[in-house]
Amino acid sequence: MCVFGVSTRFLHLVAVNRAYCVVYQSRMSYGTRVLNNGFDLVTHEATSRKEPRHMIGDGNFISQVPLFGGLDDSQQISLQQKMGHTTLRRGETLFDEGDLGDRLYIITEGKVKLGHTSNDGRESLLAVLGPGEIIGELTLFDPGPRSTTATAVSPVSLLHLDHEDLMEILDTNPTLAKHMLKALAQRLRRTNESLSDLVFSDVPGRVAKALLDLADRFGTASDKGVHVPHDLTQEELAQLVGASRETVNKSLADFVSRGWIRLEGRAVTLLDVDRLARRAR
Repeated sequence: MCVFGVSTRFLHLVAVNRAYCVVYQSRMSYGTRVLNNGFDLVTHEATSRKEPRHMIGDGNFISQVPLFGGLDDSQQISLQQKMGHTTLRRGETLFDEGDLGDRLYIITEGKVKLGHTSNDGRESLLAVLGPGEIIGELTLFDPGPRSTTATAVSPVSLLHLDHEDLMEILDTNPTLAKHMLKALAQRLRRTNESLSDLVFSDVPGRVAKALLDLADRFGTASDKGVHVPHDLTQEELAQLVGASRETVNKSLADFVSRGWIRLEGRAVTLLDVDRLARRAR
């Protein structure tokens, strides 16, 4: 099927979807292997301010990460003691396309965007990740050159775990392996939804859906609406939607005129979630 006028983001997602979820029985009781790079996640260590391994915080953050929900308290604390700590300034890169890496990263503060650059230099934004979300799990099972770039869109703090340490834990904890498989499946589901939206939804519908997704993950509800500090520029928001900046801005202006949203720099307040949800369908 040939679809004319579809952005390069669509083509990249198609390639991702084909490569993404080949499941196999590995050294774990339940394992995954991704042939190629999948919905590419992290690679090289941002070493500019990497600290020696030590326990970060009070040892409770790991319990808030769904991936590690199968570990008991002592296992969670032991795991966190094996982790290092990395920080990034806004605009600083965690990894580039083509880099290699064998670390799992967990965002503890801030937001990271995953982007792809086409051969002709056009950029697309595939995802924005926040606290508690994982970057780099695919490289642990299929090391290879990365197909995306990860960049901080706000000041970011991350924990990181090396491949050998994670494999040691997975070998003795099949529940954790199942949770990792679930995380990969959720990313595949999100990729499939993005593919469907790019083909079947118009730009205003995709803008509405993107705002609702950002609100669900980063928003704070109040009597004045849902405040969403997404930390994205207008161009980045357009890349996330998969449309031109001008077209996305036109949709945003329309939503403002209807009283559905209020724009606030690199944030937005959703004033009428129900109408946005209907527009996103």
